[in-house]
Amino acid sequence: MKYKIDVARIRENSIVLNGWVIGKTLRSQVKFQVLDGQGHEVEFKHVPVRRDDVSQIYFKQGTEKDLGFDIRIPYIREKNEDRFLVISCDGKTEKVKLNTAIIEKQNSSAHKKSVKLKNMMNLQTLQSAADFLKENGLKAFLLKSRHKLQGIDSDYDYPEWYELTKPTEEELNSQRKTVFDYMPKMSVVIPAYKTPERFLSAMLDSLLAQTYGNWEVCIADGSPKGESVERVLKRYALKDERVRYVILGENKGISGNTNAAIEMATGDFIVLADHDDTMAPDALFECVKAIQSDAEIDVVYTDEDKLDIDGGELFEPHFKPDFNPDLLNSVNYICHLFVVSHELLLEVGGFREEYDGAQDYDFILRCTEKARKICHVPKALYHWRCHQNSTASNPESKLYAFEAGAKAVKAHFKRIGVNAISVEKGIDYGIYHTTFGINDSPLVSVIIPNKDHTADLDLCIRSILHKSSYKNLEFIVVENNSTAPETFDYYEKIQKEFTSVHVVKWEKEFNYSAINNFGVTFSKGEYLLFLNNDTEMINPDGIKEMLGFCQRQDVGIVGARLLYSDDTIQHAGVVVGFGGIAGHTFIGLHKSESSYFNQAMCARNYSAVTAACMMSKRSLFDQAGGFSEDLAVAFNDIDYCMKIRSLNKLVVYAPYALFYHYESKSRGLEDTPEKVARFNREIKKFSEKWPDILRDGDPYYNPNLTLRKSNFALRDLRKEKIGEPYKLEV
Repeated sequence: MKYKIDVARIRENSIVLNGWVIGKTLRSQVKFQVLDGQGHEVEFKHVPVRRDDVSQIYFKQGTEKDLGFDIRIPYIREKNEDRFLVISCDGKTEKVKLNTAIIEKQNSSAHKKSVKLKNMMNLQTLQSAADFLKENGLKAFLLKSRHKLQGIDSDYDYPEWYELTKPTEEELNSQRKTVFDYMPKMSVVIPAYKTPERFLSAMLDSLLAQTYGNWEVCIADGSPKGESVERVLKRYALKDERVRYVILGENKGISGNTNAAIEMATGDFIVLADHDDTMAPDALFECVKAIQSDAEIDVVYTDEDKLDIDGGELFEPHFKPDFNPDLLNSVNYICHLFVVSHELLLEVGGFREEYDGAQDYDFILRCTEKARKICHVPKALYHWRCHQNSTASNPESKLYAFEAGAKAVKAHFKRIGVNAISVEKGIDYGIYHTTFGINDSPLVSVIIPNKDHTADLDLCIRSILHKSSYKNLEFIVVENNSTAPETFDYYEKIQKEFTSVHVVKWEKEFNYSAINNFGVTFSKGEYLLFLNNDTEMINPDGIKEMLGFCQRQDVGIVGARLLYSDDTIQHAGVVVGFGGIAGHTFIGLHKSESSYFNQAMCARNYSAVTAACMMSKRSLFDQAGGFSEDLAVAFNDIDYCMKIRSLNKLVVYAPYALFYHYESKSRGLEDTPEKVARFNREIKKFSEKWPDILRDGDPYYNPNLTLRKSNFALRDLRKEKIGEPYKLEV
């Protein structure tokens, strides 16, 4: 017999235990008993919990059997009596003392870091670590371990951070008194199915606590006969007439049950919610406040976090960007809280049962396709209850949901007229990698500035010529004041060997913008790929990946995922505001490490990407006037992205377009007074050209996240204010 108590805490008048037990086989039977200090039996509640993670580790297979447990034992704090949990399995018995004094201390700040570290030392983590070491080597393993330990020592635990940022009671009271010019009725629609009564009560209590009062809740209960939650619903309906419900008498599926709830709605806006989650008291207020700002807003979504199974602690906040269509095509990042105008809902139609499991994903995609304006409220206003049977904590328990999600994404692209050849599983379940068709095989002109360093240049060119699955390419090498005689010998040789390589000479002083603009004048391609000479192609489909995005009408620029030679990330998109002006995301993270909600491996929109490997439409390049030549060295690529975005085109980060970038071998650092002065002048010029984004924040990055680090950590409330410059810590 093996067992583990993952969580032991005291909540209100109960000791709550979460963990797992296994015997020799999956058929082994487990029994629990609780005793007091005198050996007398104590009544307790036991709920079996599915634990696929444990099953995979010990039995190398999934199972329908519930190997986990949620046990609740009555507890009176004043008596401070210890309890004993007795576990029996396969003829063996273990008696575990539940020391209440120790349990009481578990949530104290003094124990937080040690508990985090101890929790990391479990069998699942150790097995994962061993697999990572075997696959990626010792150096990568040590790097990942360092990042994990840095996470333990972060500025804030999320519960502490949340307490510091949530509205005060005075602010909540002020919200209750607020009268908006427009007071829309908000219809919260909830499908119920065999819902635990305490979870449904928690959701309804959170609605009754809302500071905005013009709402109704419409609940459709599709539970089997005898298992409905009518008793709870009737109690709340008698308490508040805004609580409305219908007992369906049968399960119509998640889509059918939700549609039944929607049919009851009489509000101006529909608010989607699940039966076992909760909302922050200011959730509806903040959504209505956002709706006031623009009459064309049809869709509102908020940030969210997770709620542990007993409702005692919040964790894993998801702080989202403003509307990010390519991220939405990669993963349903919007999820909760989602608000849509009733008028738009009627236009796009309700939930579709053929997408059950990802029915909300399909619905959100259809709504965002038609919405006039989409508003994001950057506050965690929805608390998603996490338990083993939910996709919040155990994605493999609902694989069908992710197959339905792929179907929803493909249908979305078909509706908007984009040729998506395939939508496949990405880095994890629920994350999708879309491959787009290439129309007419257009010529791509690869623009590469070069000064000496012919070995780097040769590796760069040959890696593409030999590896690339896309062949309609020409190379424009812009010779920039090389001094080594062998450089010119190389130019002559490479042009004779490959007729697609052309060398042109730039004879003025170094100016990155001017050099690239000059190179473009010699190009014939419909698409331009700006490339540093110190890069090397890794993924043979890299150019296809970029071109698939760039051919879309709504896209103007595509960037790649770039790695240092040690397989750590050099570039995975750019956030304007990092380090005061702009910086790369996820710098130094190993390519196999998990990033913030896996976003290093999600196609998504950013305000900018680096021109070390950047594709753009030639027509837009000409329309924007190319690179700004008053930015000779720094921020010229960021500035170009900003110009393209001002033409209402998207900048896309394509993670499967993968290259090495050995970085800055060709040009020295800003290591002289003259270079530093020039760098500072260019910072000033960039700041003057684009003051709004530096003042208001990057729309593709959440204001609750730090500008001091590239890992999407929580903002340091003591040090950071929007608009203030910070050195980016790597």
